[in-house]
Amino acid sequence: MSAVENLEKPIVPPYSIGQLCLYFLRLGALGFGGPVALIGYMRRDLVEKRNWITETDYKEGLALAQLAPGPLAAQLAIYLGYVHYRIIGATLAGLTFVLPSFLMVVGLGWAYTSFGGLSWMQAVFYGVSACVIGIITFSAYKLTIKTIGRDWLLWLIFLVTVITTVVTESEQVFLFLGAGIMVWLVKAPPKAWPFKVLNTRFSGLPLLALLAQTKAAAAGVSLWNIFLYFSQAGAFVFGSGLAIVPFLYGGVVKENNWLTNQQFVDAVAVAMITPGPVVITVGFIGFLIAGLAGACVAALGTFLPCYLFTVIPAPYFKKYGRLPGIKAFVDGVTAAA
Repeated sequence: MSAVENLEKPIVPPYSIGQLCLYFLRLGALGFGGPVALIGYMRRDLVEKRNWITETDYKEGLALAQLAPGPLAAQLAIYLGYVHYRIIGATLAGLTFVLPSFLMVVGLGWAYTSFGGLSWMQAVFYGVSACVIGIITFSAYKLTIKTIGRDWLLWLIFLVTVITTVVTESEQVFLFLGAGIMVWLVKAPPKAWPFKVLNTRFSGLPLLALLAQTKAAAAGVSLWNIFLYFSQAGAFVFGSGLAIVPFLYGGVVKENNWLTNQQFVDAVAVAMITPGPVVITVGFIGFLIAGLAGACVAALGTFLPCYLFTVIPAPYFKKYGRLPGIKAFVDGVTAAA
């Protein structure tokens, strides 16, 4: 029996789908610190403490989340839900992870519009920021040591990526791809270039691109306009939820004039002081634009692309991710991430 056939044999997970949903509901409600801290919590809880997810599955999910556009922590949660429970697990994990923080920002949006401004919230943000930075630093340290170990090639990739990120102040997706290809060629040289495997993650892109092009045909600020704009943000911005902030500023404040500068700053403050994914700020922004319906549409538009970009290529990662060439590629991408 081949290695691929062995991977296809059903594995009984050591947890129920209800337990998985409760975990992500709790993480979404109490997980502070942004994407780096959140993915660190997932590894600590699901891989180290509970042994629900293997180290290999976690690394594959992290690599896929970093390669695909959209919020990093949400994509990793979706992939980990997919590991044993496929589409239903991915869907429920994503929903339960995002729902608590979404309800919080909607409530804060209501308070903001009802009472005018959030000066007290900005004061709270300054108070908790030191704790958040500490959580992020510790999580990043643990992830780095565990992922890279004593591999000199992975450390080289790590250092080059750090320097590039600091200098450019942005996350370069081509750097991640290049890191994966470098480790692949060094550790498991392929006999032929497997273009089909590498390009599967783009399978949902034409549909989203076509959807984005219809934005020009719509007139006025409608729910459809809001959905189209935020679906572009979710589909074409790489990196963590923090990477989407400058993209949103350009469209929400500069181009469409939906919010003022102060309102946008307040929206970012809301995202930073609430638990869960930072990108949930889109819910607050949507609420300020068009109330509860705007919040729902903005969140749906942002998270739907990242959901598709995770579940569509996930079967290929599950089936081929442990082959030597793909594993080397994943190790390179993970070191860069």
